[in-house]
Amino acid sequence: MTAGTTLVLGSTGKTGRRVVRALRSRGVPTRAASRSAETHFDWNDRATWPAVLRDVRAAYLVAPEEPDLAAEFVKTATAAGVERFVVLSGRGVDVWAQRAGADQSMIAAERAVRDSGAEWAIMRANNFAQNFSEDLYHAPLLAGRLALPTGGVPEPFVDADDLAEVAVALLTEDGHAGRTYELSGPRALGYAEAVDIIARASGRRMRFVELTPEQYEAELRADGVEDPWVGLYTSLFEVTREGLLAEPVDGVRQVLDREPTDFESYVAAAVAAGAWR
Repeated sequence: MTAGTTLVLGSTGKTGRRVVRALRSRGVPTRAASRSAETHFDWNDRATWPAVLRDVRAAYLVAPEEPDLAAEFVKTATAAGVERFVVLSGRGVDVWAQRAGADQSMIAAERAVRDSGAEWAIMRANNFAQNFSEDLYHAPLLAGRLALPTGGVPEPFVDADDLAEVAVALLTEDGHAGRTYELSGPRALGYAEAVDIIARASGRRMRFVELTPEQYEAELRADGVEDPWVGLYTSLFEVTREGLLAEPVDGVRQVLDREPTDFESYVAAAVAAGAWR
């Protein structure tokens, strides 16, 4: 691949900001782009696309909410000279995308890069460990109660810093073209166990409550979540309950030649950073 700038879309998000930091720490010329980043980018404003693509040779792509935009952007990007794409996707997305009403954005982004004629690599990741400390589950844990319909099925949560390191390797190294890597942590643990680990390490009173799908939907509605999102959230946990995310996989080790970060190490680092004060 020729030299040039590496573009990181969603650069202020959970994974994007880590990818930017990791690239720049290695001296890679990096363009951080999002609606609120140093380089303005809006999926729904095509006038913002050309500037972010100038002199770019590799791009980190987090799927837009509108599935059709991924193909349009990738086509524009390849015409502008982008030679390599790395896409963040999710484990089980191929099964999930076959279901009526399922979110098609990740599978559409995967398809777009596969059809682009450029080099591509895909990361299919488990849920992030950082969901417990940065969003989604953070506020409920601070309030002392996390309630979800997991069916008691465990999951090997992946550390977002591991994912960023994998993304940097795929963006900057050769030998990964046409590969799909599944990324997880080293062992599966139930949500109740995860919450217990966080509670003991942080010294806070926290508990996990197992809900039925119907109870979870009712709680979402009581919290003011609108109908389209209620359906999406409840359906996402179908994948969890079916065990599609339960087994650890070796994608981190394949790319980085080391074991992925375990959940306890993530928790210790998050506590030290003040995540649950």
